[in-house]
Amino acid sequence: MGQGGLAGEYLRDAPVAVRVDDDPATRYASRLPYEDSMTKNQAVVAFAATFAAGMGLMYVIDHNSSNASSISPDKTASAAGSTGSIAAAPKNPGAVKVDFYVMSQCPYGVQAVNGVKEALDKLGPDVDFQMNYIGQTDPSGNLTSMHGDGEVKGDIAQLCAAKYAPGKYMDMVMCQNKNPRQTGTNWESCAQSAGLPVAQIKSCFEGTEGKELLKASFARSEAKGATGSPTIYIAGKEYEGRRSPNDFLRAICAAYQGPTKPAACNNIPEQPKVNAIVIGDKRCTDCETDKLAQALRSRIANPDVKVLDYADPEAKTLYAEVGGGNLPIVLFDNTLDADQEAKEMVAQGLKPAGKYQKLDVDGSWNPKCADDGGCKLPECANSFTCRKETPNTLEVFVMSQCPYGVMALNSMKEVLANFKNKIDFRIHYIASGSAADGFKSLHGPNEVDEDMRELCVEKSYAKNYQFMDYILCRNKNIRDTGWESCATGGISAATIKKCVASDGKKLLETDSAVGNGLGIGASPTWLVNGKYKFQGVDAETIRKNFCEHNSSVAGCSNTLSGATGQLPAGGGCGK
Repeated sequence: MGQGGLAGEYLRDAPVAVRVDDDPATRYASRLPYEDSMTKNQAVVAFAATFAAGMGLMYVIDHNSSNASSISPDKTASAAGSTGSIAAAPKNPGAVKVDFYVMSQCPYGVQAVNGVKEALDKLGPDVDFQMNYIGQTDPSGNLTSMHGDGEVKGDIAQLCAAKYAPGKYMDMVMCQNKNPRQTGTNWESCAQSAGLPVAQIKSCFEGTEGKELLKASFARSEAKGATGSPTIYIAGKEYEGRRSPNDFLRAICAAYQGPTKPAACNNIPEQPKVNAIVIGDKRCTDCETDKLAQALRSRIANPDVKVLDYADPEAKTLYAEVGGGNLPIVLFDNTLDADQEAKEMVAQGLKPAGKYQKLDVDGSWNPKCADDGGCKLPECANSFTCRKETPNTLEVFVMSQCPYGVMALNSMKEVLANFKNKIDFRIHYIASGSAADGFKSLHGPNEVDEDMRELCVEKSYAKNYQFMDYILCRNKNIRDTGWESCATGGISAATIKKCVASDGKKLLETDSAVGNGLGIGASPTWLVNGKYKFQGVDAETIRKNFCEHNSSVAGCSNTLSGATGQLPAGGGCGK
């Protein structure tokens, strides 16, 4: 998990809730969809997420299964585990140094560890592997980590195992990774099944020794500047490639400088070439197609990536051929089918597009809107290109049951009080669908219902932002179906019910079209004056961004609470 709050991938409300842990390949897009906030570049974030989600599922699930043999009980060990330390084999001359910096409960750290294990087993003494942990030691000496005390304990258990069973501790780790949320408690049974010296590890784990090991490990990670899990170095160089066993094996073998090439390096399957096309537009400041192409190159073993600009005739022809859409666009031809690993990574976002497969990267740039006369097109009405700047306006796009949307709206009580309700504040809801066909939202049908209720309250009780009384009440227990208890103080439950029955679907259809037209899919996302986008949940971040474009408004000179300038753990919902 990277800085800026990565524990939030575990406010999982969606079937696939993933988080990039400051993965070097996607560092420019540090936050991912589904249960996290978006960054400035929607397209790149969504693309990175598609890869990350595929990798997370494939390796945390498939690779754990494929490595089952490595975590079965040692045939020579007793049921209680070994009674003595298990030394590692001496390293061969030229052994490649491989350093991992992880958090024991971070899913992407787990995925990387699972991926490298097979390569370590095949290379044996030709690789010098060390795993350090990311966390903090406060001035009082207390140890903390992003996923809480259980992760701290899991880190300690793994370090103690590495000290007393350096030749075999990874078997315990692989067993733990079957249920990474429990690394702080499942280590003992896993150590027993792997035949490790349980008594020695337990003494280390329960005493001061383990804590001192973790302090030193935290310090090594900090000295390296490793704040994202996983951060990986191979032969002293940061590794930005894929995390499958063969990719790790390939990278380690390429770095080997010893006298005799390891036998395992001679039989690595060749990766098929995959052709990809990225279509962008030089007029789009957020498309960042070069970074998108870089992500492709780091995530596909043997890529041939071509970047086209919308202004080029070839790009326009291809754009029309695949059915248009917002830019940037990523296209694959049938060569993707030969690299099943790459295809599995992007499978969730692929759609047929003629002879190509289009990867949904959730781009927000409609090039037609930027063409002459484009703002007259109906689909361009809500585009950033055609939106007029409206001073003193603050809009937020949320999902009503997103915990980070809740946090953001709760902060608005302080923000509105600071500006004495003199700013033009509007709430929009993120959903897909229509009044005729029905709606979908990340947290399910109950969220759609609540969206409609809140829209009706906003419509009926707009004066002095009275609708916020209902929202702040609901936010105390947003999943509770007993919403009527919040219809107090002049807000009528009967009025809300009548509005939802008669106008709710149409209100949501009209309102969600605003965010969809702007390419906004993360909750919360803020817009200042209809043009300037930012993310945040605390009152000071909201005030600061609003006042950057409305400096003359009374209240801009004040400082509000939560002046971090960053999102807390997790950051948001959606992509």
